[in-house]
Amino acid sequence: MTIQFYQDNADDFFEGTVNVDMSNIYHHFTKNLSKGALILDAGCGSGRDTKAFLDMGYSVEAFDASSELVSRANEYTGIEVKLALFNDVDSLAKYEAIWCCASLLHVPEVELPLTLNKLAEALKPGGTWYMSFKYGDKQREKDGRSFTDINEQRLTTLVSNLNNIGIIFTWISEDNRPSRNEKWLNAILVKR
Repeated sequence: MTIQFYQDNADDFFEGTVNVDMSNIYHHFTKNLSKGALILDAGCGSGRDTKAFLDMGYSVEAFDASSELVSRANEYTGIEVKLALFNDVDSLAKYEAIWCCASLLHVPEVELPLTLNKLAEALKPGGTWYMSFKYGDKQREKDGRSFTDINEQRLTTLVSNLNNIGIIFTWISEDNRPSRNEKWLNAILVKR
């Protein structure tokens, strides 16, 4: 259902997200990364963040579940963006950082523990992990997409089940898109 939404609305989604200024969040994510660090952009959508990280001098691998968005992200970023799901990630300790901006929120709540564990295994010790969810405490459907909303308590519970992953800090932000009035839970995590 959710993937089909992005297949059917890829142009609108691309245009609505590709130019959103995320620099306020990039700062928190990149401040401890070394130049050239390998970042996984998991659920990259338009490729906006992949391109930003490439422009900052990082190495980036990216994937998305929508072939229509993969096509647009390939063209926009100039790198090969893969068509994949979160559970296709099978690397072990490969990435210095993982970026999950507004992507994990489409994973059903019952599948989140397995998904987070696969991503945690792909992160190197000392690695940084960013994730964001719409702020809340329920599973819901809206406009052809499913959402798992997360608050601080739900995030703490999810992360407590991961080996060697700790939350560094969380913050609530307003949506960076001017036409939206939504709150987001942002989190920076680290692998010990």
